[in-house]
Amino acid sequence: MNRVTLAILAFFSAALILYWQVQVKRSTQGEVTTVSDRPDYIVNNLQSVQFDELGQVNSRVSASHMEFYSEQNMTYFSEPVYLVYPDSGNAQWRLRSTKGTLDKNKGKVTLENDVIIDAISPEEPIQTIETNYLELDLNTMIMTSDHSIKITGKDFLITGKGLRADLNAQNVRLNSQIEGTYETK
Repeated sequence: MNRVTLAILAFFSAALILYWQVQVKRSTQGEVTTVSDRPDYIVNNLQSVQFDELGQVNSRVSASHMEFYSEQNMTYFSEPVYLVYPDSGNAQWRLRSTKGTLDKNKGKVTLENDVIIDAISPEEPIQTIETNYLELDLNTMIMTSDHSIKITGKDFLITGKGLRADLNAQNVRLNSQIEGTYETK
């Protein structure tokens, strides 16, 4: 063997060793990241009921898909539907969207994308509230949003930006850019 052959062999050997080390390092990093990013459990076609301290129903949740991460104490939903039970004890509102998050640490539900809040009773003056983003504090039953809002009721339509609704006190307030249309029949 001459020097050129030995140099080529040494070069390819060094390249092979470096490639192998990079692959080993990459695979172990991928496993560490993947393990911590995996949910603790996944549920399809979820049906859940949450009770308050007195044993009364606080909320009902259904979703097509749910993932729970215990490290962050967060739950992620696909197509969630919430029935909320304010202090009166009867379900008055159904909240639904394409995406939702429950932060157990804060007791807060965040709904995103095509959020629709429907009144359960046809007697309610407000029948539907629509937006793209909404937060609901499950402890105080206060809904807030800083996005565009559309409220539909019996013979009226109101639009605005920003919302604060206290479900226990049964009042809704739009924050700004409010316009309304009322139709008599």
